[in-house]
Amino acid sequence: MAERLVAEVGTGVVSRAAATIYRWMVLAAFLALCGAPTVLVWMALGLTEGASSIFYVAALLPIVPALAATLYAQRTWEEEPDLRPARPLWRGLVRNLKDVLAWWVPVLVIAGILVVNATAGAAAPGGAILQPIAIVLLVVLILWSGHLLVVTSYFAFRTRDAMRIAAAELFTQWRTTLAFACLAFVAATVVTMTSEAVLLLCAWAFALLLRVISRPVETDVRSRFTR
Repeated sequence: MAERLVAEVGTGVVSRAAATIYRWMVLAAFLALCGAPTVLVWMALGLTEGASSIFYVAALLPIVPALAATLYAQRTWEEEPDLRPARPLWRGLVRNLKDVLAWWVPVLVIAGILVVNATAGAAAPGGAILQPIAIVLLVVLILWSGHLLVVTSYFAFRTRDAMRIAAAELFTQWRTTLAFACLAFVAATVVTMTSEAVLLLCAWAFALLLRVISRPVETDVRSRFTR
C-alpha cells in the first residue's frame, strides 16, 4: 500500500511539491465552501442597522467543524500521501461533526452572552465591572475551544472527558495556548483591517498554521490520556 502511494505521488522534488500545492488548493476550496455561509451572513448583518452581535456569533457555527476536518485531513495526508486530498477532508467532516457540535454549540451560546455583555454591558448597572469580566471569560473560552478543537479532531473521547483534557492542556501546553491567542489576534486583525472575504481567502494558511502549532497538544494527549 505504501509503495503504491509513493508511486502515485512520486519521489522527486517537483512531484512532491506539486502534490503539496494541490492539497493546499483543495484545502483552500474546502474552507471557502464551508466558510462562505458565515461570511455572507456577516456581510448581510453589516448592512442591517442595529444587528445584534449574537447573530455574528451564531454565524460561526460551520467554522469549527470545517477546521476539525482540516486538522484530520492534514494528519491523514502525512500518513497517506496520495492524490485524493478531498476524501480525508469530507471523511473528517463527517466523522468529527457530532463530537465537535456537542461542545461547539454550547460554546457559541455562552460566547454570544459574553459578547453582548462585553459590547453592551456598559448600559447595565455595574457595567464597569461586568465588561472586563466578560472580555476575560471570552478570551479564556476561545483559547479553551482551540485546545478542545484539537482534542476532538484527533481523538474520540467522550465530550465531558474532552472538555477536561482541553482544560488541562490550556495550562500545561501554555506555549500552544499563546500560539492560539496570536492566531486569533491575527485573524481578528485581518477582518478589522480588510474584510471577512480576505480572511476566507487566507483560511487555508491559518489551517496549516493550526496544524503546526497543535502538534504538541496532539502528542501530549496521546502520551498522557491514551493507551
